[in-house]
Amino acid sequence: MQSFFNGRTDDLAQFQSTMQAIEQACSYIQMQTNPAVAEATLLSLRQSPQLYQTCKFILENSQVAPARFQAAAAIRDAAIREWGFLSADEKRSLVSYCLCFVIQHASSPDAFVQAKVSAVGGQLMKRGWLDFMESEKEAFLSEVKMAVLGNHGVAAQFVGINFLESMVSEFSPDTSTAMGLPREFHEQCRASLELHYLKKFYSWAQESAFSVTSKVVECDSTVAEVKVCAVALRLMFQIMNWDFQLNKNAVERVKSINVFSSGVKNVAVLLKKSECIFVQPGSSWRDVLISSGHIGWLLGLYGMLRQKFSSDSYWLDSPIAVSARQLIIQLCSLTGTIFPSDNGQMQEHHLVQMLSGIIQWIHPPDIISAAIENGKSESELLDGCRALLYMAILTTPMVFDKLLKSISPLGTLSLLSSLTCEVVKARMADNTEEETWSWYARDILLDSWTAILQPPDIGKDAELPPECIRASAGVFNLIIESELKDAAVSAFDDGDDSELPQASISAMDERLSSYALLARAAVDVTIPLLTKLFSERFTLLHHGRGTSDPTCTLEELYSLLLITGHVLADEGEGETPLVPEALEAHFVDIVETKHHPVVVLSCSILKFAEQSLDPETRTAFFSPRLMEAVIWFLARWSDTYLMPLEGGRQSNCNPGHDRNCQHESQLSKKALLSFFGEHNQGKLVLDIIVKISMTTLVSYPGEKQLQELTCCQLLPAVVRRKNVCAHLVTLDSWRNLANTFANGRSLFSLTATHQRSLAETLIRSAAGMRNSEAANQYVRDLMGQMTAYLVDISSDSNIKSVAQQPDAILSVSCLLERLRGAARASQPRTQKAIFEMGISVMNPVLTLLEIYKHESAVVYLLLKFVVDWVDGQVVFLEAKDTTVVVTFCMQLLQLYSSHNIGKISLSLSSSLLSEAKTEKYKDLRALLQLLTNLCSKDIVDFSSDSNEAERTDIAQVIYLGLHIVTPLISLELLKYPKLCHDYFALVSHMLEVYPEKIVQLNNEAFAHIVGTLDFGIHHQDTEVVNMCLRSLNALASYHYKERGAGKEGLGSHVAGMMDQDGKLQEGVLCRFLRALLQLLLFEDYSTELVSSAADALLPLILCEQGLYQRLGHELIERQVNPQLKSRLANALHCLTSSNELSSSLDRINSQKFRKNLYAFLVEVRGFLRTM
Repeated sequence: MQSFFNGRTDDLAQFQSTMQAIEQACSYIQMQTNPAVAEATLLSLRQSPQLYQTCKFILENSQVAPARFQAAAAIRDAAIREWGFLSADEKRSLVSYCLCFVIQHASSPDAFVQAKVSAVGGQLMKRGWLDFMESEKEAFLSEVKMAVLGNHGVAAQFVGINFLESMVSEFSPDTSTAMGLPREFHEQCRASLELHYLKKFYSWAQESAFSVTSKVVECDSTVAEVKVCAVALRLMFQIMNWDFQLNKNAVERVKSINVFSSGVKNVAVLLKKSECIFVQPGSSWRDVLISSGHIGWLLGLYGMLRQKFSSDSYWLDSPIAVSARQLIIQLCSLTGTIFPSDNGQMQEHHLVQMLSGIIQWIHPPDIISAAIENGKSESELLDGCRALLYMAILTTPMVFDKLLKSISPLGTLSLLSSLTCEVVKARMADNTEEETWSWYARDILLDSWTAILQPPDIGKDAELPPECIRASAGVFNLIIESELKDAAVSAFDDGDDSELPQASISAMDERLSSYALLARAAVDVTIPLLTKLFSERFTLLHHGRGTSDPTCTLEELYSLLLITGHVLADEGEGETPLVPEALEAHFVDIVETKHHPVVVLSCSILKFAEQSLDPETRTAFFSPRLMEAVIWFLARWSDTYLMPLEGGRQSNCNPGHDRNCQHESQLSKKALLSFFGEHNQGKLVLDIIVKISMTTLVSYPGEKQLQELTCCQLLPAVVRRKNVCAHLVTLDSWRNLANTFANGRSLFSLTATHQRSLAETLIRSAAGMRNSEAANQYVRDLMGQMTAYLVDISSDSNIKSVAQQPDAILSVSCLLERLRGAARASQPRTQKAIFEMGISVMNPVLTLLEIYKHESAVVYLLLKFVVDWVDGQVVFLEAKDTTVVVTFCMQLLQLYSSHNIGKISLSLSSSLLSEAKTEKYKDLRALLQLLTNLCSKDIVDFSSDSNEAERTDIAQVIYLGLHIVTPLISLELLKYPKLCHDYFALVSHMLEVYPEKIVQLNNEAFAHIVGTLDFGIHHQDTEVVNMCLRSLNALASYHYKERGAGKEGLGSHVAGMMDQDGKLQEGVLCRFLRALLQLLLFEDYSTELVSSAADALLPLILCEQGLYQRLGHELIERQVNPQLKSRLANALHCLTSSNELSSSLDRINSQKFRKNLYAFLVEVRGFLRTM
């Protein structure tokens, strides 16, 4: 075995003593005793002057496996740290030692030690990858190849493959270990391995697995060759999981193929859900993967082993079975340029071959399902479902169905249908609530249906084969049966869906979306089916009224409403959703609107919902839970169907194929859309929806989830479009709602969020008024009494005693939430009235802030109202109004500060997590948002002022605000992530845009901002550090440019200042130059920050060149090793002189300095951190 260096071991006894100490430390760790002593002993090993020789001795002589593990880890840490000053021979020797060790100890029973040494070897290979010559790499890897191919025996074959696994893992950016090097280094290594070696590794693994195949097939599952074959298959799977970057154009090419449609479908979401990726290795891999017969061998091997061990119930989950299936599934996802441009013929042939091997895992479904219920592992079936998912994503429905027909009378769609139905039946038969195999299989198969049925891009062929339509109808029918059975069974459960975690709600929504696609694929069957099911249950309710328990029927209606809502309409996601194309254009033979199946279904649900307006019927049937489903359905449905705008998507019909298609489609579309349009039943339906909304708000007190759906989903949906608002404001029901809100107290029971949302919705409906005067008067009428109440209560002479009463606090809180909602609804048409509303309560707000200074909840509401009001108004304000608003905001800040509201001393830092301290943090964050909103006046300004002299200096105002607020923000408070982010976002913006204003701050305010920046550059959040570095760049660049122009720059802030103890402190730029160099050279940070750090460091160096020279000299003198001293001096010189660096701060020069800093850190950071 090779030794590390050529030097001699001077003290064998010392090595023996160290080994015993490490073994003792490991025993302490295992026994969980003396952890401090154990940690100190292991640390001493890493600081040993003869570390490599000591670790080698431990690896080769210790009988304690954890000690050998620690020795390998110490070698890794030291080598990575000191790599920069190791000689070329030493680097090669380190890698060779690791490789030789694992091969020579291949039969060691301590697999975790072998894995650790392999991992260390892989990491050192990567660290030296750009240093080693190609011949040196080939020499290393030729030894690995000999081991992999079995030249050194079966045991060495296994560890050789393990070594390659370590390399692939290390070179992949997703699984690489941190080395303190720039991202460019990792990217260069990744690209090099992908281009020159990854294919070789795969071929070696192929040959290794093939060489032991006969032994694996002939012998039992315990022979060593089985282990080798399993790890070889695992390596091949790992390589197929590689994110191939050199062939990214493959997806673009796939898009252009008519037959295969990846890229057309929304594959990203499906792949993310299934935790799989497309494999796009490129045309150079065709010979290895496609033409070599490799896939036939793989499928044959698994098939033979599967048959051989068919009686062994555990074999399906053995390492070799799992690795083989994983590789097979991954090969199903091959796409891109690995296939020639032959209209998808080779890819289709490839998928047929894959399916021929996989079909035995999933067919016949009933027999396989029964076997699983009797104890067989479900893993093979689930893997088969995943393979079908890949095929569904990669192909069109036509091609997908044709795959199986090449080898079977069945089509693939028929197989998918029967498999899905069998899984759903198994789910129905399972009475437990646990997520069993049928649960997972169902979700995977639904994803496959989603991939098949998801509508393609506009202009693509959307036609589905008849088999697909029939299969979709059958699957949907069974799913509906299953869902209704589950609903009836769970009707008497005590569970509360409102307590479900968000992940469960999202999963249910995804499942319902898949159901919707199935229904839309066969609307001729599914829409009438849903209508029939609703009708049957409506009849059951009324016939059994007073004589039978309706609970099961109501729960079934709840489930049907959720499913039907997804079938009829898509989620808006911020946009007005169009009617699904399958529903809009399908019923071409329907020209009479009231007979359109979608209209019939919608009307039946609307009539049922309308019955909730009758108190007796509401009491009998409409429980809060059922009303939640009704309101949710109405919100989703009205967003799509209620008074839709003309236009929409273009038809996918091909005029050359059917000249009448487009005309018929338009007739069907008109029949569907016109029924609930403005000139038909739309206004009547709108009136019903408003009345139902009013009922839920008044007749279901305390039902927060129901009221949330009403205030935050349904009512916002009806005011989203101006044409709907134009009818809405004419309704008596809407005027009644507005009047109740403005003048009554029945809605005061709503929560704060619902009060705010309802106010915002009512104000937004003013968009439907005939002109701006009417809209503003509507707002005044709606909010006038509320503002008058606040004015009255604030001017009451007994306010201090009255205000503290619970009902007064409730009233004030509700009114502030309503004012806040109105402020959030600001738009040009109603801006005047909302501005007047805010002006009228300025003094009351200040008075209430004084009165309620100890009521944190009220204080927060006051601040948030001002924040939202300023946010909505500031861009429209004329100069005079701007002055009024700014003056008010400064008064608010000063009043808040004068009472020390929000001020938290460091002595209280131990209790920062208490509720009271959290409230203070929220207040300060609101104040920062207020200043940020004022900032927008200088960015976006819609006012008509042209006189610059009359304009308020917003920058001056913001700095004044910061001067007031920043003393309240302690460093402990900055540990709150959101407050921290908002604070540094504002500070970095101000320093970058208005650096000249900071000079006007007094020393105390300036020192506070500087102190927070010093805190920020050491923050764990890279975004916060990045903002602080941008701030430093702005400060130093401003000073450098100003001094270059003969001006003062930052003036006295740059010079040293006396602290409280009378000691002279460094100037701010000197302080940050020292701190930034310390960070870059000695501390841990994300490599993503190096560019921002370079941009800040360059102007700091240019401003403080004398200090930079002294710091560099100190670093050099601290080096004892003459070689390191010379290298450091040369690196410091190159940092400021390479690439023709100049003293300019332009973009080109900054880019040069970034490159210099990258090179500098790679050169010196490793050995400097050992000092």
